[in-house]
Amino acid sequence: MRLAWPWKRKAKAPYPPPQRREILKIPIRRIVNAKYDAAQTSAENVKHWSMADSLSADEANSLSVRKTLRERARYEVANNSYAKGIVLTLANDCVGTGPRLQLLWEDASLCRNVEDAFLTWSNAIDLPGKLRSMRMAKAVDGETFAVLVNNPGVESPVKLDVMPIEADRVTAANFVATFTEREIDGIHFDGYGNVATYDVLRNHPGSSGSWFEYDTIDSQYVIHWYRADRPEQHRGVPEITPALPLFAQLRRYTLAVIAAAETAAEFAAVLYTDAPANGEAAPLDMLDLIHLEKRVATTLPDGWKLGQIKAEQPATGYGEFKKEILNEIARCLNIPYNIAACNSSGYNYASGRLDHQTYFKSLRVEQTNLASVVMDRIFNTWIYEAMLTGLFNVPVISQSEQFQKIPHQWFYDGNEHVDPLKEANAQSKRLESLTTTLAHEYARQGRDWETELRQLAKEKKLMSELGLTQSSTPIIEETEDDEDE
Repeated sequence: MRLAWPWKRKAKAPYPPPQRREILKIPIRRIVNAKYDAAQTSAENVKHWSMADSLSADEANSLSVRKTLRERARYEVANNSYAKGIVLTLANDCVGTGPRLQLLWEDASLCRNVEDAFLTWSNAIDLPGKLRSMRMAKAVDGETFAVLVNNPGVESPVKLDVMPIEADRVTAANFVATFTEREIDGIHFDGYGNVATYDVLRNHPGSSGSWFEYDTIDSQYVIHWYRADRPEQHRGVPEITPALPLFAQLRRYTLAVIAAAETAAEFAAVLYTDAPANGEAAPLDMLDLIHLEKRVATTLPDGWKLGQIKAEQPATGYGEFKKEILNEIARCLNIPYNIAACNSSGYNYASGRLDHQTYFKSLRVEQTNLASVVMDRIFNTWIYEAMLTGLFNVPVISQSEQFQKIPHQWFYDGNEHVDPLKEANAQSKRLESLTTTLAHEYARQGRDWETELRQLAKEKKLMSELGLTQSSTPIIEETEDDEDE
């Protein structure tokens, strides 16, 4: 997309003549012939790099390319147990039971009212379930859309609803994708490169309804969530794209091993002879079938022996191959092997924690992106609609006054520690040394510190009224043997 540069290019000063070079002591430029191995084209690598191109991000991710990748990714996830489990794990770990809102106003009472009202509304429209579906679509389809609509059937004073739609519906009206400065396959831009409107088909292209009726929706009512791997990329591709060939190989290899094992097992016995052709052996018809009976003794024709087909599959490297290919599949999604396979039998405590660090960091990045792209947009629209309905006893403030810029944060489900005792010891030491806060420690567990402290005060008050005492259990210090384990 072309941009209007706000400055003019300055003309370069002429290079000093030879007689001034000696005075200024400017070194003479020399041509250096540097080479990269990967930049060389030879008879050995010409086929490997034959598919490399110089297309732009939008041209490389054209409508036909994205359509093919979506169809194959959906097929693989629907038929591959590993693919389905990985996508479900991503959605459950990223969204979990749903983001929880915490406002940072000075008025604590008003903050609690707004937070409770937003939680009630999100449960009424099943917002956590819709967010999990959107996260799965982001991994499988490459992008996900949601339209903010008015739904009178919502059991809440605020009738706002979030309607997820598939990426197939956001496309050019005539199914001819255009790539211009102002339109990218159904997405229209203004003169500054900002998204202005979306063309959304009224029916899915794969449905039986009319495919050519569409609505043009303003961008403030549409949420578009995708991962931009390249600058100037406006449509997403499936996140599992690099793993699609590996998923297919894994499934084909598994089926081939099972077929070979079944074939070997289906032959109960075979008759064979060591005699040469036309040798001394009783004549038998080739590939003739003999029905065997249980617990019988029998004789064989002259010169023939009884044997079985040796089962060669699964080979000794069958499990190791599946582990390696699954590890390669999970790498493009920043998932460790034990989470992708749901198998930690080959891990110890230290290696499991180390592998999880990259995964948890990836989750934090994904949750931050979810909060800024999806949740903030939803909350801004919801709070404005709530103000219009008079849900809170505060004056209505227009959008032009930036009422949506309310300081707030989102909490997600915390990650359970493998060893709660070690985590409790570490948490206690951090609080004692003033290197952390209660708000941060509760946030790591996905809980609101104010809510938890109020609950603790309520419990202590009730225990005092009932004459109950809380026994304090000292934290057991870790020993060297525990660390070794």
